[in-house]
Amino acid sequence: MRGTARRPENPPEAPNTNHRQSESAEQSPVEPETLLELLGDEYTYRVFQAVVERPRTGSELIEAADVSKATVYRRLDRLEEAGLVESTMRIATDGNHCKQFHATARSLEVTFDESGFDASIHRDGQDDHRLARPPADD
Repeated sequence: MRGTARRPENPPEAPNTNHRQSESAEQSPVEPETLLELLGDEYTYRVFQAVVERPRTGSELIEAADVSKATVYRRLDRLEEAGLVESTMRIATDGNHCKQFHATARSLEVTFDESGFDASIHRDGQDDHRLARPPADD
């Protein structure tokens, strides 16, 4: 069976689902299952854990997480896309400027019930960012 490729300029329409997202919360850039898969990856978890401990540069993360440079930066890209990590430019007096990465999430809460599951990212000084997964069409 041959499928049809989806093009970014023509995304599929989202079904009309009943999400349990509060009206005051902002929509997160990732779905709950994507977030859980992301943090379930051993290398992503190690990189994120090192950033949660304290803000770090890429080279500091390579050492702290004990993974390759390419792996660190791939995982940082995914964590930034998910809104869990941000970067700022660290200006050094010697002219060697570099990005420093810091965690934006304070905690993650996952709840389950008969209508699906929900994930909330809690950030310091901000409203919760809720991710809601609609019930399956079983």
